[in-house]
Amino acid sequence: MSVIAAADPIWRWQPHPEVWLLVAGVIALRVYAARVVGPKVVPAGTKPFRTRQTVAFVAGIAVLWLASDWPLHDIAEQRLYSAHMLQHLMLTMFVPPLLWLATPAWLARLVVRDEGQGKQVLSRLAKPLPALLIFNFLNLLTHWQWMVTTAVQNGPFHFSVHVVMVVAAFIMWIPVCGPWEEYRLSMPGQMVYLFLMSVFPTLPAAWLANSDSVIYTVYDHGPRLWGISGLDDQIAAGMIMKLAEVTYLWVIITGMFFTWAARNLEADRRGIIEVDERALMINAPEHPADAPSRT
Repeated sequence: MSVIAAADPIWRWQPHPEVWLLVAGVIALRVYAARVVGPKVVPAGTKPFRTRQTVAFVAGIAVLWLASDWPLHDIAEQRLYSAHMLQHLMLTMFVPPLLWLATPAWLARLVVRDEGQGKQVLSRLAKPLPALLIFNFLNLLTHWQWMVTTAVQNGPFHFSVHVVMVVAAFIMWIPVCGPWEEYRLSMPGQMVYLFLMSVFPTLPAAWLANSDSVIYTVYDHGPRLWGISGLDDQIAAGMIMKLAEVTYLWVIITGMFFTWAARNLEADRRGIIEVDERALMINAPEHPADAPSRT
């Protein structure tokens, strides 16, 4: 890092108490659910949270904190649009699925009761088509020049945009890994759903990466962090959307495919064994005395 870069005020630590309160609040709710609510709901001798759910929760909180606190938040808001895109990627593609995987079904059904209004709203929004379209429409909207400029210049507006996008992302991930089994698609359906998700980002990504001029002039100012020009920063933002996000989704799709294929192979193998066992039972003599003599 050069002397000029090191002297950039962006590298001076900036406190974000609202982020600390959010993270602390989510952790406190998790502890309360594990120690107070869970033991009253789950069967005796059963842990309220599985080990893998705890691991997913820790990972989700870590990504949430990293994306929302200094220095990434400050760089994304004041210096680099590519950092802004990385921040959105972390908040919408990493945090929601991790926190959904960390949520047991008993907790989800306590929060959203079957007979409540929340269940009716969830039933409408968590369907694959609305969930997919709402999230991607809002995602495209966040690339509108006015939206980007206003978010950079107005802190509360920027925070509101993050809240809306993260909520939409949580809804978007329900058909894939939500804790309500009735809303999850079959594994082939999930693969198609994520494939469609990987198509949408290519539109704004191509627009950003192929532009000959800086679209978001609010980011085109000095001092330039690491000497990255405004146009190169914009191209990098497009590459994050086109390569990083799409690659991430396709890694998930590939893992799902091999899991699905392995399950089908195992089911076929068990089916063959069951057929063979049934055939042996049918062909077996009804009485031992009827069995042919081996002598």
